[in-house]
Amino acid sequence: IETATPRRLTLEPTNERGRPAVGFQPEGSTKSSTVFEDIALAHREIYALYEIAQTMGTSLGVADTMALISSKLSNLVPFSACALFLFDEEMDTLRCRFATGVEADQIGTMTVRAGQGLAGWIARNRRPLVNARPSAEFEAAGLAKSTALQSALVAPLVFSDRFIGTLAVYSTQADFYTDDHRRLLDRVSEQASAVIHNSIVFEQTQEDSLTDPLTGLPNTRFMFMHLTRELARAERLKAEVALLVMDLDNFKEINDSHGHHVGDRALREVATVLRSGIRPYDICVRYAGDEFIVVLSGCGADEAERKRLELQRTVDEVLFEARPGRRLPLAISVGAAIYPQDGDSYEALLATADSRMYRDKTRRKQRVQMPAATGTDGLPAVPVPLAPPPEITEIDIQRAGFGVL
Repeated sequence: IETATPRRLTLEPTNERGRPAVGFQPEGSTKSSTVFEDIALAHREIYALYEIAQTMGTSLGVADTMALISSKLSNLVPFSACALFLFDEEMDTLRCRFATGVEADQIGTMTVRAGQGLAGWIARNRRPLVNARPSAEFEAAGLAKSTALQSALVAPLVFSDRFIGTLAVYSTQADFYTDDHRRLLDRVSEQASAVIHNSIVFEQTQEDSLTDPLTGLPNTRFMFMHLTRELARAERLKAEVALLVMDLDNFKEINDSHGHHVGDRALREVATVLRSGIRPYDICVRYAGDEFIVVLSGCGADEAERKRLELQRTVDEVLFEARPGRRLPLAISVGAAIYPQDGDSYEALLATADSRMYRDKTRRKQRVQMPAATGTDGLPAVPVPLAPPPEITEIDIQRAGFGVL
């Protein structure tokens, strides 16, 4: 991972036109020592950023990295609020990934399109903005509200000639920022770009190592980390945790009859259905092959049984299109285990849930092989697929009068 090399800061006591800066006095003046003390402080703080890049830029996420950078930045450029916006090339948007200070809660929710707002303007022009209007950012993000922030100083973040985002500081005073502030923020941004880039790579690497590439669900490694935390929390709070182990029925026949690429699509379809069927703070994991695991926090036996049946019904209702005009029913067997009744470790819970899942699979196979009861119209009273599941054509569906045979 690349890191930036330190650049020597040359902060001359002159303005942009080469004339003496406001407040600078010739040698011997009572103010000269203060000016050079400020320069020395700037050197120390910017070198401290370089040290951060070398020591921690590859081992912290974006939020933790920005917390350190903002603490250093506050000694160089005063601010009432500070924010980091990162650029998403695919979506052509900038999303706030860190905010601290005044109205940080609102700023932290912002996403703006490139070309709009302050961050969006910089994405297009790659030049800093001095004393820009913060309300323009709120408006671009769709937050129609007045703000106490009156001036903004925003700099581009560029790493290896690639624009990665913006670093912004805000003040509650109008026209607060000077050209000296801009020069300082430019120097900080040069060092911060490398640190922030490293933190982005670190987060992406962490995410990739915990995500199943086929379905986008968390993987087994993530599940064991999550389940260990949940069981420790449940033990501390005397709460329950439910574990649902699931296995897709007749998945081998789908692969054998239609190819593994169709089987992969079926797994993605089931993953989407399962993920949408649980609470936001619960997790669904692709465990191995055609197996999935759902972890339900604070869930007892009765609620787990309801959720088990609900997820089975939801998958049963899916008509998977193997190819145009050819649809297959999907089905899944599920077994549940509850902490602490069925075990006090994830190994014990997995073993119990897995055993119950195979019993459920056996019962379901026996049930679908029995002759189906018929209604008064001669059609099956309950749609029951045979094993292995037959292909269903559009004509079959219309003839049956309902979604699944």
